[in-house]
Amino acid sequence: MANKSANLYVRIEPDIKEQAESILAALGIPASNAINIFYKQIILQKGLPFEVKLPAAKPLAMGALSKEELDKEIEKGYADMQAGRTEPAEKVFADIRKEYGF
Repeated sequence: MANKSANLYVRIEPDIKEQAESILAALGIPASNAINIFYKQIILQKGLPFEVKLPAAKPLAMGALSKEELDKEIEKGYADMQAGRTEPAEKVFADIRKEYGF
């Protein structure tokens, strides 16, 4: 008769483990079940069940910009503001607090 379970030993950053297990606990899913789900999805998808790629664009490091590049970014921001493509800071921070439960 085949074993009904197998052991999996992994090393993971403690903070990553803690954050993930906190979310799983809120969902009522033990970590072992989540890993089992992940492995089943790998089998079904015949690969990772999500894209693994570098982000398309890196966030700007304002300190690394030249004066001309900084001026251009400020002008883009001003144009967005003039065109109404911005949101008040209070709303942005409220959305962040809501998203992360603060």
